[in-house]
Amino acid sequence: MSKIHYKSPEEIAIMRESGKIAASILEELINTADVGVTTLELDKLAAQLISKHEVTASFKGFEGYPYSIVTCLNEAVVHGMPNEIPLVEGDILTIDFGVIHKGFHSDTARTKEIGTQQYGEFLKVGKSALQAGIDACVMGNYIGDISHAIQSTVEDASYGVVRAFVGHGVGRSLHEDPQVPGFGKPRMGIPLKEGMVLAVEVMYTMGDWEVEILDDGWTAVTADGSLSGMYEHTVAITSGAPKILTAFK
Repeated sequence: MSKIHYKSPEEIAIMRESGKIAASILEELINTADVGVTTLELDKLAAQLISKHEVTASFKGFEGYPYSIVTCLNEAVVHGMPNEIPLVEGDILTIDFGVIHKGFHSDTARTKEIGTQQYGEFLKVGKSALQAGIDACVMGNYIGDISHAIQSTVEDASYGVVRAFVGHGVGRSLHEDPQVPGFGKPRMGIPLKEGMVLAVEVMYTMGDWEVEILDDGWTAVTADGSLSGMYEHTVAITSGAPKILTAFK
């Protein structure tokens, strides 16, 4: 049975602090990612920035994960690990990242095209799907309304929505109830109430939605080898408009 941890306005304010720090670090990582840079170098930069802000990496040590950031390249969907291979022109890089600040997690992700602009429409759809999901994060709606908004935006553009991994609640734990799929029917699932804080995630592909896990036991890739992207924000349900806690500004 799910147990949702509703946050007080004071706790949401702390989570906004956490989210703002995570967003500023992610912004620097995205800006640094370029041809010739390795994802391991990005992880080292993240560690330096985490120390500078006096916070803790949400992912490092989570279920044994050894790095501060998750880096997914091209067909990798989630849980990819940094390495020493330089980025090359035409790569699509996703960085998934979060921090713990005053006991509360934040969780956010962005995808960047390295050195070219040939996948602009694909990335635009991911951003639009995330915004559609966030727009559905209002009292009176249901989890299914978020899911349906994401799925409709992605599939209307003839792309695939990943089913094997979902968004989730977030707070004192990185993964809390409820689950927030990127696919589903409107008016289904748990009703949205004030004080819920959700990691709304768009995980999508240029091809089919099925994935498989590599031999490292972590990295999930598209089964058909198609390119993948991901966009994510931590969002609070309020009495008014949704509050994006991982907004950069």
